[in-house]
Amino acid sequence: MAATAAARGTASRSPLLIHHHRLPQVPAGGGGSLRVGALGAGRDWRRRVRVFARYSSQPQDFSSRLQDRAGELPKLVEDLLQTSISTGPRGAFRMAQGIQALLGVGGEWLNDFSKTANTSEGIPAQMRLGLLSPLYLRRLFERMGATYIKLGQFIASAPTFFPAEYVEEFQNCFDRAPPVPYSEIESILREELQRPLDSVYEYIDPVPIASASIAQVHGARLKSSQKDVVIKVLKPGIEDTLVADLNFIYLVARVLEFLSPELERTSLVAIIKDIKESMLEEVDFRKEAVNMEAFQRYIEAMGFDRQAKSPFVYQHCSTKRVLTMERLYGVPLTDLDSIRSLVPDPELTLVTALNVWYVSLPPAASVYLLV
Repeated sequence: MAATAAARGTASRSPLLIHHHRLPQVPAGGGGSLRVGALGAGRDWRRRVRVFARYSSQPQDFSSRLQDRAGELPKLVEDLLQTSISTGPRGAFRMAQGIQALLGVGGEWLNDFSKTANTSEGIPAQMRLGLLSPLYLRRLFERMGATYIKLGQFIASAPTFFPAEYVEEFQNCFDRAPPVPYSEIESILREELQRPLDSVYEYIDPVPIASASIAQVHGARLKSSQKDVVIKVLKPGIEDTLVADLNFIYLVARVLEFLSPELERTSLVAIIKDIKESMLEEVDFRKEAVNMEAFQRYIEAMGFDRQAKSPFVYQHCSTKRVLTMERLYGVPLTDLDSIRSLVPDPELTLVTALNVWYVSLPPAASVYLLV
């Protein structure tokens, strides 16, 4: 199709009249090239024009594939309409946000580009990739919000699939998402708990411990028991954003599978459905609380309570969007230097942690190794 378009563009710039009886027959199979000599007046061979036309059976094959799948078209249209209706006006809003994010990060790139273009060092190699460079792509994902930050976390966790510079840059997507102002977090807490916050908590630290893609974590102390806790709060509007983004991705996958049946072998739509269900479960902290309690029971039943622990959940101040749990102090498993300073055998500690985690960790549960 691209070759055809190019030929048409050339023809529009240099008109060429060819008598039909001079054209040789083209074999039905196609796939070859046809060379036609156009003779000017007086058979001036110096003015000979050669036209090359390539014939391909691909457009015909594509058309026949669509005809074969015509019976599936009503189902596709129905699916697209239902998904679009369930998304509602959020889809248009997210598209506007996407354009705004693209313009914002594009402006940052142009500003940085203008600063380096006239320097003696020249333009850095990373900037030549534009918005596809690791730095600016990560910034774009962060501006696009929760769904794309999750995708960034996937990139950071898959060094075998993505280049090292992208894996390293997208590490910043873990617990470094832009924080939500505490005033908004406080409003969510009041709405969810349905009582004055000072009747539940002695204090809440307004500075977040961590800000991830869908939630933000604040340190606090319970008023009744004076125990240190952490409060995990779902960020405002996250559920609507996830639904809109994942529905859009699902629509794209459905259309791609319809146009290219070969993609059905990859189960693309089924994978997108699984991702959607998994991500939407993450915004219901009640399920996470159930998983954490179930995992703690497993730890105790298997005698692993000296090696691992799941934080205790305080149900009286936990809801679908708020999770209050015991605060445990420790170090990440990736911080090997700190682990070596705490335990005599860090390798055994890591093996124990991974064994406990892989054997029985339920979805969305939290496990902490006791070191």
